[in-house]
Amino acid sequence: MKKHLNTLFVTTQGAYLAKDGETVAVRIEGETVLRVPVHTLDSLVCFGNVGCSPFLMGMCGERQVGLSFLSENGRFLARVQGPTSGNVLLRREQYRRADDPQFSATMAASCVLGKIANCRTVLLRALRDHSEKIEQQVMQEAIDRLGAAIKRLQSGLNLDSVRGVEGDAARVYFGVFDHLIVRDKDHFSMRQRSRRPPLDRVNCLLSFLYTLVLNDLRSAVEAVGLDPAVGYLHRDRPGRAGLALDLMEEFRPMADRLAVSLVNLGQLRRDDFVVSDGGAVRMSDEARKTLLVAYQKRKQEEMVHPFLEEKMTLGLFFHIQALLFARYLRGELDGYPPMIWK
Repeated sequence: MKKHLNTLFVTTQGAYLAKDGETVAVRIEGETVLRVPVHTLDSLVCFGNVGCSPFLMGMCGERQVGLSFLSENGRFLARVQGPTSGNVLLRREQYRRADDPQFSATMAASCVLGKIANCRTVLLRALRDHSEKIEQQVMQEAIDRLGAAIKRLQSGLNLDSVRGVEGDAARVYFGVFDHLIVRDKDHFSMRQRSRRPPLDRVNCLLSFLYTLVLNDLRSAVEAVGLDPAVGYLHRDRPGRAGLALDLMEEFRPMADRLAVSLVNLGQLRRDDFVVSDGGAVRMSDEARKTLLVAYQKRKQEEMVHPFLEEKMTLGLFFHIQALLFARYLRGELDGYPPMIWK
């Protein structure tokens, strides 16, 4: 099993990463401000104008340390990786199953079921924790509709029908998402999901967090020897990590809860965001740092995995789900067990 290690996020513009013995050295204006032993790292994520030496890239490839480059606002650009350690038989089975409509629909239904169940849990917790601040009837109706969507997914739908259920459930969920925000509603409100570009502060938070989760899941999928590009709910498209996106569905509500908590606890405020003349919203440098620290801390929290019934850090759940899918492909499991929060 892959040991859960840390991710080093580098957001300082103009920073340069270099190999210094067995450490990653972070240099700013020629001065080394940080050294991190490479054996303690699972991945490096560079935002914006951050350089990296070829020798460090080589060391990361040899040590299976993921090295990803994102834009300053969190859009994925590229990833450097070493030789594929995957089992060729496992990947061939992954490709064969992707051509099977029934298997694709079953796998997609599992991923969507996990997503909707976890979205429903987010709403239930909000109803429990902030019942005096939200419209209880509206929230309960959304919870009931998500429960009905879960039952529909258990009736053997084809792939298009699974996508239809997912789309309807997403509209219900995001239709009440604004009720989850109970602080500074004048500046943190969400009427609908907007992505490229995000048009409000909440959408900006969600998009950035989803990018971080996707990066972790892509690393996890590659670590167990699977091809991140070949998915079942998300079909083949050049440049898209379909399988990582499939597994990401059940983790999206985790990102949603973190975004809501940062706002409701006042850790992120209106001035932490910049609104352009065209309406696009982006985070300030300080806001990104706050978010990255909170995300890393969240990954270090311990929970009991619902399928394995073992206590582990939340960050390890990404690798466990990728491993469970690999076992499903090998025939060691009767089905893929999505990660459903308690």
